[in-house]
Amino acid sequence: MVTFFYIFIFLISCFFLVLSAKWLIDSLTRVAKYLGWKEFVVAFFTVSLGAAAPEFFIGVLSAVNNVPELAFSNILGQNILLFAFTVGICALILKNGIEIESKTVRDGSTFAVMAALMPLILILDGTLSRPDGIILLAFFFLFIYWLFSKKERFSKVYEGMDDKIKTSTPLFFFKNLALLIIGLIIVVLSAYGIVESSKYLSEMAGISIPLIGILVIAAGVGIPETYFAAMLARKGQSWMILGGLMGAVAISSTLVLGIVALIEPIIIDVADQPAFFLARIFLVLCAALFLFFVRSGKRISTKEGAILLSIYASFAIIQILLN
Repeated sequence: MVTFFYIFIFLISCFFLVLSAKWLIDSLTRVAKYLGWKEFVVAFFTVSLGAAAPEFFIGVLSAVNNVPELAFSNILGQNILLFAFTVGICALILKNGIEIESKTVRDGSTFAVMAALMPLILILDGTLSRPDGIILLAFFFLFIYWLFSKKERFSKVYEGMDDKIKTSTPLFFFKNLALLIIGLIIVVLSAYGIVESSKYLSEMAGISIPLIGILVIAAGVGIPETYFAAMLARKGQSWMILGGLMGAVAISSTLVLGIVALIEPIIIDVADQPAFFLARIFLVLCAALFLFFVRSGKRISTKEGAILLSIYASFAIIQILLN
């Protein structure tokens, strides 16, 4: 009976995490539109930070509760989902694929792939230590410096602006700011429920924490990001799609994991964790293919999107069968 209770807590926490994450991204975007922020800031920070908020709170709470491997596996699975599933879905929605005209996006994609692979390199010795956390944070600040190094990236106002938002009263701003704060509170409570129930299910039900993080939590957290990216794809805003997703990958892999490692070093024995071993292989594959598609042309075609989707489907099926 207790096990069913924790399963219920886990599922309801995932549901509210998905709901609040979407709420968070929508509120942040409306606030950004009202304030007239530039498209660059909206793509790389507003959307990215909103998308990374669940990973941040899950990461901090898992570190405080002495299960930092949950944070690592969640972000590992999340990166695979973004590189393969989300990008693949968007490429299929857009008739001509995802256009990549911007040099900022192409270079940002390279940074994002480097950020996603860096934790895998640092944990080759079995531990993501506090010095490793400092390295990840240093890379994050290097990424931020690069983003802000050229003023022309701040010249284009977000194209999603509409007349209703332009003429809205200050009440519109404060209403969405309040929704933003409420969304953050729900994210924190949901993250706490996920961490506590995951600990119990791992100990009592024999479900490995890496598998919970890589497949279940990563998929749940990735739904709002995928939904938002799909909406942008339907509007034809390719620049925003990759800008937001690559920002989310970079922030989660460096800032979030760096902070988690500083709080509690992450120790993972690959030999005892087949879920982690398999995920590492697929992340390298997905990241390499994604970067190749981005750098080889000025678009990710629908065919390339289908390839990425099939890889993610293969990953999920093998992961379930293996565990």
